[in-house]
Amino acid sequence: MSGISHQSPDGFTGLEAAIVLIAFIVVASVFAYVILGAGFFTTQKAQETVYKSVEQASTNVQVVGNVYGIQTTGSSGINELQFSLKLTTGSPAVDLSSMKIVFSTPGTSPVTLSQGTVADRSTFTVKIGSTDVTSLKENEQVEIAFMVAPVQPYTKMNVEIRPVVGAVIPFSKTVPATIAHTTILY
Repeated sequence: MSGISHQSPDGFTGLEAAIVLIAFIVVASVFAYVILGAGFFTTQKAQETVYKSVEQASTNVQVVGNVYGIQTTGSSGINELQFSLKLTTGSPAVDLSSMKIVFSTPGTSPVTLSQGTVADRSTFTVKIGSTDVTSLKENEQVEIAFMVAPVQPYTKMNVEIRPVVGAVIPFSKTVPATIAHTTILY
């Protein structure tokens, strides 16, 4: 019995099993990494969508104070509206140059106004004091003014402020029985 060696394949089979096991672990790890990465990406996109939706749905701009109706000389009713806007607390700045205002009364078709430098029946002005502005920043208050066809006493007026970002701000005011040069609308 000398010189004959006996080789057993048992040790080699164990090594093969270990290599296959390691390969499975590596493949499973890569697969898990890909799945986790996709999950994190999806979660991030979902979070961005929620934040964007809240931003779009929330009202960043609000009307403050009274809404005034102005009767210019020779007019048979209120022919200009003025009111103030400001941002809600913590809101980012708003671009007012792209904002629209829709004005209507029960007897007239809605009129959509854009920002301009002179208030007339198709444009509105935005000012801080006597300075024209195109954006509204935190802690600022702007005055909006625009002309309308003469509105008679007891007439209800509907105004919608449509900022580029955020919810539409609708409000209604009624012209009182007595009209002065400057009248607070209710």
